[in-house]
Amino acid sequence: MADEDLATLGPAAEPATPPRPLDRSDDGDDTSGAPRPAGADTRWLSGIVIAGIVLAALNLRPAITSLGALLEEVRDGLGMSGTVAGLLTSVPSLCFAVFGIAAPRLARRFGPGAVVCGGMAAIAAGVAVRPFTGGTSGFLAASALALAGIAVSNVLMPVVIKRWFPDRVGPMTGLYSMALALGTSLAAALTVPMTSALGGSWRSGLAVWAILAAVAVLPWLAVVRRRSAAAGPSGDGAASAEEPPVRITSSPTAWALAVFFGLQATAAYITMGWMPQIFRDAGVSPGTAGVLLAVTMAMGVPLSFVLPRLASRMRHQGPLAVGLAVCGLAGYAGLWLAPAAGAWAWALLMGISNCSFPLALTMIGMRSSSSAGVAKLSAFAQSVGYLISIPGPLLVGALYQHSGGWGLPIALMAGLLVPQMLVGVLAGRDRRIEDEG
Repeated sequence: MADEDLATLGPAAEPATPPRPLDRSDDGDDTSGAPRPAGADTRWLSGIVIAGIVLAALNLRPAITSLGALLEEVRDGLGMSGTVAGLLTSVPSLCFAVFGIAAPRLARRFGPGAVVCGGMAAIAAGVAVRPFTGGTSGFLAASALALAGIAVSNVLMPVVIKRWFPDRVGPMTGLYSMALALGTSLAAALTVPMTSALGGSWRSGLAVWAILAAVAVLPWLAVVRRRSAAAGPSGDGAASAEEPPVRITSSPTAWALAVFFGLQATAAYITMGWMPQIFRDAGVSPGTAGVLLAVTMAMGVPLSFVLPRLASRMRHQGPLAVGLAVCGLAGYAGLWLAPAAGAWAWALLMGISNCSFPLALTMIGMRSSSSAGVAKLSAFAQSVGYLISIPGPLLVGALYQHSGGWGLPIALMAGLLVPQMLVGVLAGRDRRIEDEG
């Protein structure tokens, strides 16, 4: 990704009022020189942006978790081989990495708000079409369209938050993360019951989630229309154009954030993919194993709201990264020693540990002094991070198959938390990528 791609993010991304200097807020984010909306009209528009952020976040995982809930029915309905079904579990990370790289260039050309709007439309179209394509190739292509919309939105949501709410990065990231966790949990819990209510067709059970994505398009359309009507150049973009370009690959903090993001994503995908099987092999009933996974995912709803606010008030977020990893180590130890006896405790501990995701998003927003820098950092950290996360679930499956038990896979999961702690400490230092690149 070229450094000059983010010289500006385009006028469609900016609040309509001219920028004015801001002091360091009580949330701990240095927002000097960032634009801030003012006046009744822009306060109303800021409310629309908040609604857009929440609705967008709710749509960033249902396309994935709803498919997981009905994967067996999809396989039977499309005559899908086991290999292709396994590929479906790895496609999200690959698409997030590949399409996420394009997000900054698109944001520079059209503005982050317009790109997020397009992302929501892509999710709605892909989710609505894929059950009715009639074959495996069409299903994969439509899934890729939805995942592309998720990927660009993943990257640009921290940019939108930094640009519109520069002195509230922590609370707004918390709201976004909480809505994302809620969308993940709702899709996992409601897809099967809704499928039954809609007549038992897996096609209807998957396609119904397109309605939520279509609703999410509406507030972003209002933002784009308002920004298109606003005159004047982007103040933040002009400021960025006068600054020397940031070489993101020369920043130790950017690399630390990318590795931290990748390792926490690895842990999350392993948990979602394999934790129920660990409990079932220990003698826990399938229904209870599913509830335990739901508990683990639901832990992210309240903690994702609280953790970013706490992190934004700290000068160094490393202790939080260590604390979350320690909870994960305790959970893995429990899974190894007494998986069934303490199942509820291990599920809670794993749920706490998985909240490294909102911490990573918060640090992305705090490690740059401009929204252009946040865009570049977000694209780099998430693209590299999702590439790092691809082998993890596959390796766990291979170890489980060849060892015949969960000892080695759990040891691998626990071992990955050690480097996650180390890079979390490095990424949490009070630095800006502009000072390093």
